[in-house]
Amino acid sequence: MADCNGGRILVAAPRNDWAAIKGAGHLVHHEPDGRACLRTMYAMKPDLVLIDVELTDLSGWSALGRIREISDVAVIMMTPTGGERDVVRSLRMGADDCVSRGVPPVELLARAERLLRRVPAPRWADDAFEDDRLRVDPARRSIVADGQPVRLTPIEFRLLATLTRNAGIVLSRRRLLELVWDDPTGIGEERVKFAVLRLRRRLGWAGSADSPVECVRGFGYRYARQGPLM
Repeated sequence: MADCNGGRILVAAPRNDWAAIKGAGHLVHHEPDGRACLRTMYAMKPDLVLIDVELTDLSGWSALGRIREISDVAVIMMTPTGGERDVVRSLRMGADDCVSRGVPPVELLARAERLLRRVPAPRWADDAFEDDRLRVDPARRSIVADGQPVRLTPIEFRLLATLTRNAGIVLSRRRLLELVWDDPTGIGEERVKFAVLRLRRRLGWAGSADSPVECVRGFGYRYARQGPLM
């Protein structure tokens, strides 16, 4: 849990006007675009991230998805109005709070400090996952399956990263929708089934009885960590 008198806060937003937060004794680092935010996040490992949804090179939603691939760090999303749809989308994608871009600075500070007080110290999974058949490097966004490099779409990468981050744990289709898709509202759970099928094909495991990406009938999917190959 961070000390609210000295939290490390990373801000991804077009404007740089965070005097209220800096004045409260926090270490604030500002980045104007999403990719710069992600690069800084890997090095800084902040206690809290504020993300404006309207970034120049990478949407705030995409940045949030990337963050959730490697960390459970506290995130506040900032949207033009902070309306109900934005709040629901933010929370379903894994944000801890959502506010209007025009929120009074004193309120934003209070929300940030509430999270810094209550949220445990963030966990980071930017170290590569590796077993005898697969290597997933979230920081470099690279995949090697059975010794061969594999290119995945953003959804496929997030799906695989989520499964390996929770290796051995069965995740329901609904939970995978919430963790992987940018906006799961209105998306049927069948989408997960087809995404898993495509992922297996890209990894070269389509139709393979020993595929590490397992379907647990009636429950969901899991990644089974692989030991030495026979």
